[in-house]
Amino acid sequence: MAHTFASRIAIFSLTASLAVAACGAGAQEGAVALVPHRAIYDLSLGEVRGNTQIAGVRGRILYDFDGSACQGYSLQFRQVSELDTGEGKHSTSDLRSTTWEGGDAKSYKFTSENFVDENLVDSVDGHAEHRQQATAVDLAKPEHKLVDIDAGVVFPTEHMVRVIAAARAGKTILDFPVYDGSETGEKVYDTLTVIGRQLGPNDQQHADAAADEPKLANVPRWPVTISYFDKSGKSKPGEQTPDYAIGFELYANGVSRNLTLDYNDFVAVGKLTSLEIKDAKPCP
Repeated sequence: MAHTFASRIAIFSLTASLAVAACGAGAQEGAVALVPHRAIYDLSLGEVRGNTQIAGVRGRILYDFDGSACQGYSLQFRQVSELDTGEGKHSTSDLRSTTWEGGDAKSYKFTSENFVDENLVDSVDGHAEHRQQATAVDLAKPEHKLVDIDAGVVFPTEHMVRVIAAARAGKTILDFPVYDGSETGEKVYDTLTVIGRQLGPNDQQHADAAADEPKLANVPRWPVTISYFDKSGKSKPGEQTPDYAIGFELYANGVSRNLTLDYNDFVAVGKLTSLEIKDAKPCP
């Protein structure tokens, strides 16, 4: 059994979810801002469903986010995962991605490589730009190609900016298409985001790197689940099984913890084991 552990859309829900921040612990009004930080998550098997033969999961996510509203936001991401399919059989995937998104959410650049058992299986490189009638995508890899997609698609960081704004406003449901360069760079997903009630300081305690971080002590957080549906499908979100779903607790200052990556036949969990909140560079 082969699994692509985290497609690029999974990365960016993750990349964005780990990157979005409010303007400080007390900033409940005004624009959503983003703070840079570096986080490491250790992966393990959480749940197995149906007749899947998966016996174990282990791996690590390295996530390094930087930038500002005036310079745009960059992300260096790497996920190395080993899947134990039983009877001594293992498969290792190594997904490396670099992205940049304009602070105005109008442009997006992406490049990624995916290795399975040390063999390069796909490589994507391109950029996208919102225009009046469509979103123009210019791909250099896997082959040079110009593609127009829905003008209403949202790029990953803007997706999570909207999630933060909705959480602060007390909203619980968001749905819209998201583009992050998945598959061959032409894939668009419909997304359904469910935001739970704000958690109190003593709710849902976890023994992780966020637990002892003083910069998080009084920062509000919400449980969030994002489901991804193939936009080419005929059913609407809520009427079909998602391709996969990602859950996490999202702090208003941008840190995410308690990750769950739900691939339908199994669930991987990610524990925040290292966290560095960097100093933000103000716009000139």
